Amino acid sequence: MNYRHAYHAGNHADVMKHIALTRVIAHLKRKPKPFRIIDAHAGIGAYDLHGIEAGKTGEWDGGIGKLIKPFAPGIEALIAPYREVIAALNPAGGFTFYPGSPELAARLTRPEDRLLLNELHPDDHARLLARYRGDSRIKVTQIDALACVKSSLPPPERRGLVLIDPPYESKDEAQRSMTMLQEGLRRFASGIFMLWYPLKADETARTIRESAQALGCRATLQVELRIREAFSGGGLAGSGLVIANTPWQLDTELDVITSALAQRLGLGDWGQATVRWLVPPA
Repeated sequence: MNYRHAYHAGNHADVMKHIALTRVIAHLKRKPKPFRIIDAHAGIGAYDLHGIEAGKTGEWDGGIGKLIKPFAPGIEALIAPYREVIAALNPAGGFTFYPGSPELAARLTRPEDRLLLNELHPDDHARLLARYRGDSRIKVTQIDALACVKSSLPPPERRGLVLIDPPYESKDEAQRSMTMLQEGLRRFASGIFMLWYPLKADETARTIRESAQALGCRATLQVELRIREAFSGGGLAGSGLVIANTPWQLDTELDVITSALAQRLGLGDWGQATVRWLVPPA
């Protein structure tokens, strides 16, 4: 419970993860039937990039800070929902406030859709609850992430997305993440699951990829964005997503998007994007 995302808000990992989230929401909205988003590690919802925490690291400058210049029109069309939420939070322009996954989901979903936001850290939970208290579509909880996944599935709507985004502070976090994914799919086999993981000089990414592949869920996609070399003690060199029950054509969209992000966010020649099937669609 020591992790506070405010120090890392808007960094390269957030940019990749949150753009992917907005694309999944766009796919879910193509059908009129309501859906539910379950965010197991929600944070506080939105972040002040000029606040004390973000100011101490300045990580956002190497992430969202590099997106001031627009991409080619085709890419901008794909990331338009992400851009729109950021613009709504910053009516004067620029990047002062950054939307976390709860804010993106709250602003991009419809009146008939529902959100469950879970945050265990007591201070962050209090801020999350205060931010969304007035939205009747949103329920905020404060329980262990695995308990959240187990207790909230399947959703009444039988459609939706589960976002698993742990801090990977403990040595067993990768295994706990995979347990969440496995238990989630067992309860909600048709649901879309997004599991974020870090790219560092350790075995976390390989463990996640191999374990996800072994689950055998059809249309399981690996998406990775690497911005620099990984070395011992060097921290976050990039990040990845495992997406289970990937919506049709999302793989093509994310291939285009992450390739553009690798060019924009990569340091030197280290910008690399990988989008491939761990388990192909049927």
